[in-house]
Amino acid sequence: MKPAAVTFKKAATKGIFKALLTLTVFAASIHCSGGLKAEDAAEILRRMDEVLFAARDQTSSVTMILTDRNGNERVREASVWQKGTDKRLFRFTAPAAEAGIAFLSLPDDVMYLYMPAYGRERRIATHVKNQSFAGTDFSYEDLEAANYSKRYEASLKGMDNGNYILSLKPLEGTRSDYSEIIVTVNSEHYYPLKMRSLDRGGQDYKIAEYNFVEKDGYWTTREITMTNLKREHTTRMIFDKIEFDTGLDDDIFTVRNLTRY
Repeated sequence: MKPAAVTFKKAATKGIFKALLTLTVFAASIHCSGGLKAEDAAEILRRMDEVLFAARDQTSSVTMILTDRNGNERVREASVWQKGTDKRLFRFTAPAAEAGIAFLSLPDDVMYLYMPAYGRERRIATHVKNQSFAGTDFSYEDLEAANYSKRYEASLKGMDNGNYILSLKPLEGTRSDYSEIIVTVNSEHYYPLKMRSLDRGGQDYKIAEYNFVEKDGYWTTREITMTNLKREHTTRMIFDKIEFDTGLDDDIFTVRNLTRY
């Protein structure tokens, strides 16, 4: 074979290899960018649930800062107890006017509200889960202790700065005030970074932004900022004095304990 022919053959082979390599890289970039599923959406959501409910139980103190459209602030303090994936008690401790107001979330969509002024508990009906809890931007649904994977069907919309973007839509038979929740999930540790909730009409309703920190081997919520776009009102929830796996008794998560303060 003549030298020129050999050179041409080598060049052609090199060109084909380079083209194939380019196509492979391009296909991989589509795969990871959300054009194809980078990872099964249901699995991503399941892992997010595992992070949110990793500890057997958890207690914490909470500072809530409520800010209206004019920048006026109100500050409240609360204590929170959580056990497993379906028990949570939230109780205001200050100021005095709100102290004792409490919310209890139990398995099977059972929720109770206690208002000291009325001296008795009230069970929260499923159709009013969308109501605001004590004037905050968190509804009863937002505070409910339940796995997202048991309430929503997930699909992968794509990636954003290397993080997963999931679309969550209520499963059939699940009542929700949200028609869809767009969740940004940290792709390394699987905790939520941001949730954009749409109302039943498909309009932007709320945005929740999360700050997670690692403590005692768990990734845990340090801060949540919930903004109600319709009210132009924000509630910032800051968690402190967080303790894990202290062996909380089931008696804490009872209606009888709910009304004690």
